[in-house]
Amino acid sequence: MSARMQNKVCFVTGGGSGIGAATAHKFAAEGAMVVICGRSEEPLQGVVEQITHAGGKAAYRVADVSNEQAFVAAIESTAAEYGRLDVMVNNAMAYTWGAVDQMSTADWHANFSTTVDGTFWGTRTAMQLMKKQGGGSIVNIASICGVFGTAWMTGYSAAKAAVINFSRAVASEGASVGVRCNVVVPGVVATPATAGMLGDDKSRVNTEKLIPMGRVGQADELANAVFFLASDEASYITGASLAVDGGRSSDLYTVFE
Repeated sequence: MSARMQNKVCFVTGGGSGIGAATAHKFAAEGAMVVICGRSEEPLQGVVEQITHAGGKAAYRVADVSNEQAFVAAIESTAAEYGRLDVMVNNAMAYTWGAVDQMSTADWHANFSTTVDGTFWGTRTAMQLMKKQGGGSIVNIASICGVFGTAWMTGYSAAKAAVINFSRAVASEGASVGVRCNVVVPGVVATPATAGMLGDDKSRVNTEKLIPMGRVGQADELANAVFFLASDEASYITGASLAVDGGRSSDLYTVFE
């Protein structure tokens, strides 16, 4: 293990699988104390056991990010136990599918309770703690759906777009007190959340045709980007949105062979 995050305390939501779990592994491998958060205890336990078995430091908190009281308590208890909070990664999300003319108000709101409200609560709590200690880094996870319109995902697209501009405003507020806030914008990444759209060879091939690099991303590739923005190596970067999408967002149209 290297030590580019030695003695840092990091909190990662949605840490039981996918990008969140990969980020936790990356932070721990770089010397951080990582606390992961999620709704289900079993996957969190599994990630923590993997990290500690590899020689890293990790713990978990069971909390639903869409529950303000439980989520804020999880963050505050982490800072109280370990003495500080250096990095906050708001990765947890939820989404619904459906045509806009058929979408219920409940389904619309379901896209925002975790993705937007949870990101707000996590960012607000982190900002309060980080201002007191003299600085820190917040990384929020958006989506390419928040940059481009995506049919049948209007609620999710709107929620992720909100995360991007919310983070810019947070960066402006935090800059003078040493709190940076940046965004990672994933394209299609192979995680449990995308298993449905990549569930068979035809679906995967059709998806890969839309990506200039010709493949979907891997969770550890996103974790590397999150780590960079969270680390002191990005000390002069705030308010940035980093696309990690195999070139998808730079491509006006795709030529099929």
